Amino acid sequence: MQKFAAALLATTLALAAAPAFAQSEAEMRASIEEMHGDADGFFDLYSALQNAAEQNDPAAIADRVLYPLRVNTDGGSHEVPDAKAFADDFDTILPAETRDALKAEDPADFIVTSEGVGLVNGAIWLTNICLDDACEQTQWSILSIND
Repeated sequence: MQKFAAALLATTLALAAAPAFAQSEAEMRASIEEMHGDADGFFDLYSALQNAAEQNDPAAIADRVLYPLRVNTDGGSHEVPDAKAFADDFDTILPAETRDALKAEDPADFIVTSEGVGLVNGAIWLTNICLDDACEQTQWSILSIND
């Protein structure tokens, strides 16, 4: 019986530490609000990114990045220093396949962790950053891209 209780406790703790996978946009919104705050700001950014991907607009996406941007690929990782460098290397940093997946992303597929929100199976990570010392003003931005 003690082994069963220990296994049950371990399973419960593992599930509690796992990323939040919600079944609906309302549940996802609540999860984002609880973990990061400003769920409305998140969904504003998400919508803007989908629109920019639809329009194939590198500048619109580059304007929503926290620089330097960490880009992780199979060959390692590097930093993109600014919006100009992002726009210049747009097709490599955010390949067409990733942009297409972003356009079709469903909120039920978001990955919500204490670090941020992953889109496109974790290819794009967004975070809510503090703009002042008291963290009363925040802004959602792209934190990293994984290819």
